[in-house]
Amino acid sequence: MKAGCKVVALASLLLIFAFGLLYSGRSVSAASAGQITGTVKLDGTAPHQKPIDMAKEPSCAAVHKDKPLTTESVVAGANGGLANVVVYITQGLTGNEPVSTQPVEINQKGCQYLPHVVAVDAGQHVKIVNSDQTSHNIFSQSTKSPAWNKSQPPGAPPLDVTWNNEEIAIPVKCNVHPWMHAYIAVVKGPYGVSDDSGSFKLDNVPPGNYTLTAWHETYGTQTQTVTVAAGKPATVSFTFKAK
Repeated sequence: MKAGCKVVALASLLLIFAFGLLYSGRSVSAASAGQITGTVKLDGTAPHQKPIDMAKEPSCAAVHKDKPLTTESVVAGANGGLANVVVYITQGLTGNEPVSTQPVEINQKGCQYLPHVVAVDAGQHVKIVNSDQTSHNIFSQSTKSPAWNKSQPPGAPPLDVTWNNEEIAIPVKCNVHPWMHAYIAVVKGPYGVSDDSGSFKLDNVPPGNYTLTAWHETYGTQTQTVTVAAGKPATVSFTFKAK
């Protein structure tokens, strides 16, 4: 009887020890995740962005009456920061990175796609919203996933869409309002998109050596190598030459 009790006690201790190791391993893994931060600059003067005539859609023109909308192919800040650059990892990932469960939102407001450029993980949900008083017709011009064309009248529920194949980047346009353009970059693994100051950030990057690619709709791509240490941020910078 005493021997049986000892066996049960030993088994319990081993079980507790195993759970401890499992919990400890997960904690170390979470703590070891790194981060890549950086900036994207434009070397030179940004090209003039043309004003958009929305006279044929008065409800949208009214949204921009105080600040007329212009094209968005090159958006540069006062400090030379270049916006709408997608930064993602092209080499070094294991291929087992989880897909984010948080959907990315694209809003059609004032006959403009907000934001103009988004990045999503392959399989990550995208919610497309129509906040306007007019209908839109969203045309996803993908070449690596099925292309589609969907109408979205005012007050319609958001469209819930995904793309399962990597593609840099998918042009999106509205067939009703030809000036409406956006890009969706479908990647695998951590990604970031530069803001108006040119800043970007990639979270939850495991320690390792990586090749980063920066993509811009007008200036193409650049690559850099970077090393991420456990629990520490790595910093990189990209510079595109204005033309």
